[in-house]
Amino acid sequence: MLATIINVVLVLLGSAIGLAFKNLISEKLMSILTHALGLCVLGIGISGMIGTENMLCVIVCMVVGTVIGHAVDIEKRLERGGDFLRGKLVKSEGNSRFTEGFVTASLLFCVGAMAITGSIEAGLNRNYEIIISKGVIDGVTAVSFAATMGVGVAFSVLPVLLYQGAITLLAGWVGALLPAAVITEMSAVGGTLIVAIAVNMLELGKTRIKVGNMLPAIFLPIAYIPLAQLLGSLLG
Repeated sequence: MLATIINVVLVLLGSAIGLAFKNLISEKLMSILTHALGLCVLGIGISGMIGTENMLCVIVCMVVGTVIGHAVDIEKRLERGGDFLRGKLVKSEGNSRFTEGFVTASLLFCVGAMAITGSIEAGLNRNYEIIISKGVIDGVTAVSFAATMGVGVAFSVLPVLLYQGAITLLAGWVGALLPAAVITEMSAVGGTLIVAIAVNMLELGKTRIKVGNMLPAIFLPIAYIPLAQLLGSLLG
């Protein structure tokens, strides 16, 4: 948990810096920064996607995970969570992008190869190197996010703490049983979700992609890989 707490502190620090200096940045520059950051996020996502060793796994998990997420409507629940926090904790009407900042930052900081592998490594071997490196990246990202999307970015530390903390604790118990192939494909699916976030940031689509509804996909390789191996052995 220590590494996750450091990650949280770095995001809070980056958010505070972004909020403190946002008035020094023009609206036009904020838009450019968002697009520039979107390109960087796109690169992060693509690097995760190309790490797959089983593209069919990524496709199946994305399709099934999106169906599950759509049925539960995770995106709306995330938005409601952001709206609830805004109503309870943020009194200023100027923070109209609270939900966008909360949801976008939460997804970006929680989903990806470093969040998964780093948390598992911390839980298994008490090696905090990956998570702390991720924390530095998240902190720098939070500066730009907070400056462009507001205080909602700071509250993304809540899902970061719960998500990474839970994986770290779980990894301490059963992580040794998780095959490397599963982690690889979870990271690849995570990279695909990050690409979707980048598409939204760059405003490339006619409508925003409901990335939140795709979140279940990242966990499906845990079931897909063993099933695929079983079917392969039966048919082979």
